[in-house]
Amino acid sequence: MNKTMFREYDIRGRVSADELNEQSVELIAKAYGTFIHRQKNAESAVVGYDSRKCSPDFRDALVKGLNAVGITTIDIGMVTTPVFYFSQYLLGIPNGVMITGSHNPDGWSGFKMADGFSSTLLSEDIQTIYQLIQKNDFASGQGRAFQFDNIKECYISALKWRVKPKRRLRIVIDAGNGIAGKYAPQLFRAAGFDVIEQFCELDPSFPHHFPNPSDLKSLEMLREKTLEVQADVGMAIDGDGDRLGVIDDKGNIIPSDRLLMLLARQILKEKPGAKIVFDVKCSQALIEDIKARGGIPIMWMTGHSYIKRKIKEENAAIGGEHSGHIFIVDNFYAFDDALFSGLRLVEYLSYQSIPLSEILKQGKQYYSSPNIQVPCADEKKYQVIDGIIKDFQEELGKENVITINGARVNLSNGWGLVRASSNIPSLVVMLEAETKEDYLDIKSMLREKLEKYPGVSKKWENDIDPF
Repeated sequence: MNKTMFREYDIRGRVSADELNEQSVELIAKAYGTFIHRQKNAESAVVGYDSRKCSPDFRDALVKGLNAVGITTIDIGMVTTPVFYFSQYLLGIPNGVMITGSHNPDGWSGFKMADGFSSTLLSEDIQTIYQLIQKNDFASGQGRAFQFDNIKECYISALKWRVKPKRRLRIVIDAGNGIAGKYAPQLFRAAGFDVIEQFCELDPSFPHHFPNPSDLKSLEMLREKTLEVQADVGMAIDGDGDRLGVIDDKGNIIPSDRLLMLLARQILKEKPGAKIVFDVKCSQALIEDIKARGGIPIMWMTGHSYIKRKIKEENAAIGGEHSGHIFIVDNFYAFDDALFSGLRLVEYLSYQSIPLSEILKQGKQYYSSPNIQVPCADEKKYQVIDGIIKDFQEELGKENVITINGARVNLSNGWGLVRASSNIPSLVVMLEAETKEDYLDIKSMLREKLEKYPGVSKKWENDIDPF
């Protein structure tokens, strides 16, 4: 069993003889079933799967493995990850496994394993799953297998009544031929919007582009369609339906932290003083906007599992990540659902007298970087982060260095961030400033700091200036 598949937030790997196949999936199922039985005295689990070619066979192996250790399964069929989370509430079952390769290319799959309602296992528990497999330490029993066939109708019915748009907007939805195409058009039409579909037919080969709202190719195709049909907004949804990308009426890409800002405005109008959770990669503009509208901004670690737990801990009304995960608690269940986030966005826009492109011109503007990747070996990257934190604290004072997740440095002319990637052998660099000159100064400073450390690449990837 390849240990690299057992990651910080989930299990993910290639569909192959040495990674994910029916035998390894059955072992993963036995380990998860054993874990929830011993830790939570669980007797049942929900099982869902995405539209990839391998998913039905992996579903069969997963059900077989869970049943073999005494866990009764409820198979809800081919669904988005948010529909999987929704089903837990509907069925009253806190445990379960969603089979999904998310936005990874064809030939990949993976597993998001529930740890209660709206929560998934974190790194320590995922490593426990791996250890159970290595030790062949499984429970015994005989669970039964059931199916629940009308989850789609229940989900659409439950969501469409949660929004009350003032006027009918025109929306382009690009599902990238992923599983969200089975749900999104029907949901938005049922909620009262005009929908233009793009790549909403299910095709696990993803012939047009990967269903990844961070992918520039997919956003460019969405931009073209949005402008062509003169839509109010374009939406890109990732492979398992939990991340959202947005294009405005003028074809501009809307960063996810600005999307979170708009959704937070909607909530703070009704709930002044509400807490808003976001990750360390988000813009200063978000922090300022939350404060200006009477909210309480709470910065936290990057990672959807971490953000979800922090939202619960703080009793926040909404939270989000720069990557596109949005977690709405207000009138919802606090899990990341691209479709519900999109519904709330277009509901908000339907009450505005100006288009999305004009709304986002209001307030202070910043030059914000993309996620810049700086290759660095896994065995060295955390040592580099420790060194960077120490360097900045000595130079700027501890009060100006946020160490929640790497080092986010507050400067007089902006901020810079260096953190270790949780997925690949790389550091992540981000920065933001009000002027082009300050942006370039901060980037030069960060580069100079990193070049002091052996093993850190001098070649930065995705280093695209925002001007």
